[in-house]
Amino acid sequence: MMQRKGTTPTTFDLFADDTRQSSTSEQIGPRSFVFRGFALPLIDRLLPSLESVLTRAPFRNMVTPGGHTMSVALSSCGQFGWTTDRSGYQYTRIDPQTGQPWPEMPEVFMELARAAADAAGFADFVPDACLINRYIPGAKMSLHQDKDERGYEWPVVSVSLGIPAMFLFGGHARSDTTQRVPLFHGDVVVWGGEDRLRFHGVMPVKQAEHPQLGEQRINFTFRKAR
Repeated sequence: MMQRKGTTPTTFDLFADDTRQSSTSEQIGPRSFVFRGFALPLIDRLLPSLESVLTRAPFRNMVTPGGHTMSVALSSCGQFGWTTDRSGYQYTRIDPQTGQPWPEMPEVFMELARAAADAAGFADFVPDACLINRYIPGAKMSLHQDKDERGYEWPVVSVSLGIPAMFLFGGHARSDTTQRVPLFHGDVVVWGGEDRLRFHGVMPVKQAEHPQLGEQRINFTFRKAR
């Protein structure tokens, strides 16, 4: 289940723009864009749908092939879910924790993913996997490439909800210089084409509290796995 707001209320200027109903875009690569506030018009449908998915496929902290327990908790929905354990990274049709198929992708998820991809110039995107990550303060994601998909002709669409995070967007080598891109509640990042295999990650999330989601950042990324 999603963590709810704590008992100590805090007001953040970072969330002053949560009432945005139209987004602005920033280009961070030849085929990469940040759409500010893009998800906000759908937020009243997104959050209940997300809660429903997490009821059936709860968050869990997975173990990498090297034996490291990830600080980011994961879940999935759609035809395929992404998993990791000591045997490697893979997409599966079955949630290994429940033994059941991953929950169907909610209609509003698909609507948002397709609209964001289209806005970035990637028409006809139909994702079959949605990876859902939960970051609590201190959690991070190391630089990596999304390369477990069978083909790279489709983009990655990444949605940020809750407390802010600093997104790292690099080049095609791990050692390349990275851009630091602040992401806020409702922002959507899309990258594909020649940018599809850029390294990216998330710096350790700082302590904060969001009015709706509490002390956590929820991120989901849409992919075409197969």
